[in-house]
Amino acid sequence: MCELLGMSANVPTDICFSFTGLMQRGGGCGPHRDGWGIAFYVGKGCRTFHDPKPSADSEVARLVQRHSMKSHIVISHIRQANVGNICLENTHPFQRELWGKHWTFAHNGQLTDTSSLYLNHYLPVGDTDSEHVFCWLLSELRTAFPKPPSDKSVVRYFLQQHCQYLKTLGVFNMLLSDGDHLYCFCSTKLSWITRKAPFGQASLSDADVNVDFGEETTPNDVVSVVATQPLTDNETWHTMLPGDMLVLHKGVALS
Repeated sequence: MCELLGMSANVPTDICFSFTGLMQRGGGCGPHRDGWGIAFYVGKGCRTFHDPKPSADSEVARLVQRHSMKSHIVISHIRQANVGNICLENTHPFQRELWGKHWTFAHNGQLTDTSSLYLNHYLPVGDTDSEHVFCWLLSELRTAFPKPPSDKSVVRYFLQQHCQYLKTLGVFNMLLSDGDHLYCFCSTKLSWITRKAPFGQASLSDADVNVDFGEETTPNDVVSVVATQPLTDNETWHTMLPGDMLVLHKGVALS
């Protein structure tokens, strides 16, 4: 299956450390050779990079790794193809507009049947079950709420109910963001960690890379990272349970 990486922070933050670990799993130390992508939210805009080549061998991935692209919210994905051809249009994360915002989506897993998911506002460009589900989720949101609800918790519970239904169709681990909140749903496997003062050192599991976050941050920084599997081997990650929905805002997990 594919692997996911997400970040939410209260200040623009560099994700190069975590992305370096994920890159190695894309054809290096892992089987996810069928493309990768990453999206950085910058203000109201969103900078995205996609490549159908393995991330471990991708010059585009190395460009992203070398440059300090700071963001409040990041979503990244490395693909092991199950449904759909290996091509650029099938490379996550996918994006659509809703309520005047860029929504970004990445999925890990495989659904047995998406024919029951009726699409009326958005259509997929590629032929993956993941993009079909994304179009369905946003279509359902747009139908239920033509205008954004003033109470943001309404969106959370609406998404959680629909994700619970999708979980019955197969494996559905998901990252979704509107540039303000990062919604994370666990069907089988997802872990997360929040880093804040006092910051310590971290060591990647998949590369010989260490960082002292105390030298890279300020005492007020709060950064949360979500991944299919923990990316470091000397930190304590929280393991989500099947059916859990985690919502991050400015690096903080909302209750």
